[in-house]
Amino acid sequence: MPLRTTVVRAFRILAIAEACSWAALLAGMYFKWIAGTTELGVQVAGPVHGALFMGYGLAALMLWRVERWPFRVAALAGFSAVFPFATILFERWAGRRGYLDTALPESTPDRLASSRS
Repeated sequence: MPLRTTVVRAFRILAIAEACSWAALLAGMYFKWIAGTTELGVQVAGPVHGALFMGYGLAALMLWRVERWPFRVAALAGFSAVFPFATILFERWAGRRGYLDTALPESTPDRLASSRS
């Protein structure tokens, strides 16, 4: 499997997993701070979310290089990880605009110029 396909697939999986870990962390924070019942949710979901956050960021940086994303797109990918569930929105946006297309040849660095709007 080529590097491009592997990185795009990992990025898509990490975008969804990072958003799910946000949900788990927010639920854990509810039980810790509002319900005042347990810290277990934060103790478990916190490190998991942190690892997925880092993985998503690394995958975004790899795509910036492999897919030759413009800086604006890479910055938007990183910024999306800061807000709950925004990685899914970014992944869908990037997919619709061809930034996650694995079918295009690697030898055309500005292949996406016509698809940007």
